[in-house]
Amino acid sequence: MEIDAFLADTVDTVNGKIYAHGAGWNMIFAGQVPARHPRVGLGILIRVPYTATNQAHQLEVRLEDSDGKLVPLADDPQKPGEKLTKFGAGFNVGRPPTLAPGEDQIVPLSMNIDGLVLERADKYHFVLSVDGTEVKRLPLRLVHQPVPGPI
Repeated sequence: MEIDAFLADTVDTVNGKIYAHGAGWNMIFAGQVPARHPRVGLGILIRVPYTATNQAHQLEVRLEDSDGKLVPLADDPQKPGEKLTKFGAGFNVGRPPTLAPGEDQIVPLSMNIDGLVLERADKYHFVLSVDGTEVKRLPLRLVHQPVPGPI
């Protein structure tokens, strides 16, 4: 499978289409570190080959720092005090009668991460995997840019 993905300020999937606000960036500038970003949206388009239809698949999204260490994405609602380091979504695409043999289908997904905390200025990657196989690495950089004080 192939994945196209992008970062945005916020994303939503409605009626099989992704709606994005503030799309097309890969850097966050912060006056202090650690930095808390209000929202990071991920727009994800999964191309499902004809031969992979009518099967259950699993998408996994995680964030790694430049050392490959997992970055917490959110509080775990099931386990108070613990953090989630990955998100997932299951999908299964059928074969409608209008689909020509060999034709791909697109599965649009959107994920929003509120209050993402990045501990240091670094290069990060959102790593997207399907069925346990890494398919896409989406870069994100946190740049520490101190705000000048009064002169």
